[in-house]
Amino acid sequence: MVTAKARIRVRDDYESYVPILLPELDEVRRFAGELHCRGKPWTGEAFGWPAEYHPELPEPPLGSKMPFTPADFCIGESGMWFFSLMWEHGQEAPAVEFLDDRNILAN
Repeated sequence: MVTAKARIRVRDDYESYVPILLPELDEVRRFAGELHCRGKPWTGEAFGWPAEYHPELPEPPLGSKMPFTPADFCIGESGMWFFSLMWEHGQEAPAVEFLDDRNILAN
């Protein structure tokens, strides 16, 4: 875990700065990979953050040209710190990553 400083917008005209703990992304990837290997839905807390995993589904997402719904994992809080993995190229392909850390000011 890494201690970082995050900018939290309390109101439109006021921001607060607070220390938060961020997990090492390699540990998060390893945890998500274990869930992906199990292939069962999971919701809970990981590394002190809300997290969830959804396995791949054979049906395409609504309004999508994808032939299936990809497996995905996400952790964190949108607007504070958020990391996700999506196996959009299939279960056996590497996951596509997304990190929203724009409000993290310092590690």
